[in-house]
Amino acid sequence: MSGSFDCHYCRAPLQGKKYIEKDGHNTCVKCFDKICANTCAECRKPIGVDSKELHYKNRYWHDTCFRCAKCYHPLANEQFIAKDNKILCSKCTTKEDSLRCSGCHKQIQPGGRNVEYKGSAWHEECFTCSNCKQAIGAGSFFPKGTDVYCVTCHEQKFAKHCVKCNKPIASGGITYQDQPWHGDCFVCETCHKKLAGQRFTAVEDQYYCVDCYKAFVAKKCSGCNNPITGFGKGSSVVNHEGNTWHEYCFTCKKCSLNLANKRFVRHNEQVYCQDCAKKL
Repeated sequence: MSGSFDCHYCRAPLQGKKYIEKDGHNTCVKCFDKICANTCAECRKPIGVDSKELHYKNRYWHDTCFRCAKCYHPLANEQFIAKDNKILCSKCTTKEDSLRCSGCHKQIQPGGRNVEYKGSAWHEECFTCSNCKQAIGAGSFFPKGTDVYCVTCHEQKFAKHCVKCNKPIASGGITYQDQPWHGDCFVCETCHKKLAGQRFTAVEDQYYCVDCYKAFVAKKCSGCNNPITGFGKGSSVVNHEGNTWHEYCFTCKKCSLNLANKRFVRHNEQVYCQDCAKKL
C-alpha cells in the first residue's frame, strides 16, 4: 500500500491539487504562502506561488514592487544601483551618488566596468600603468607609493636582475654574496647542476658542485694523491714549494710522524722529521 500524498504542514491531501516542493517537502499552496514564502522587502507581504519573485543580495521582492526608491519606476528588467540599502534607477542616481573616475574625472555610469582600489575608482581604460601608460584594466598590477605599474614595467624598474642573465627575477631567486640569481642560473660551471641548497666551491667567480670540483679543479694531495676539497676532514692543508698536502697526510716518510706545524726536512721530493733526516 503506497504512502499518503499529503501537505507536510497541514496534512491536507494533495492528490489532484497544485502543490510546491520546498526543502524536500511537498506543501500545499496555502501553507507555502503562509509558512515558506519569502517576504517582499518593499510591501512586506509574502511572495506567493503565483507571484514572480526577484532577489538581490539576500533580499526579495515581488516583480511589481522592485522599483526605484525615488521615482518608483519599475526596475525588474532594467539596470539599477543599490545605495544605502535602497534600489535606484540610473536617472535617479545623481552625479554626487555616482563614482567618478580618478583618471579622467568623468562619471562612471551605473553598471559600467570599473576598477576600484584603496577607495578610488577608474574606468577600466583609464586605469593605466604609471610608466608605459598602457591600460591595466582588470589585470595584475603593483602599487608603488601613489603610482601603479603593470607587471612588465614593475619588473624592469624595481625587480632585482640576475647577475648571470641580467633578466628580472620576478619571484623566488637566491642571493649569494649579496648578488641576486635565478635559481636556474646559479649552477655548476661543469655539469650545470643547480647549486641552491647544495655544497659548492667558488673558484675565480666560477662555481662548482663538490663532485666536479674534486674531479676537475681541486689540487691533488702530494701524499695520498686524492683531491683536496676543503670539505670535512680535508679542510686543513699544508703548502710547501708549490706542493699541497692534506694536513693529516703531511707525515714523515720514515716514521709517519705528523709534521703539520713542526720542523721538517725535504729530501728527494719526500718530507722527514728532523730525527729521521739525520739517519738518511
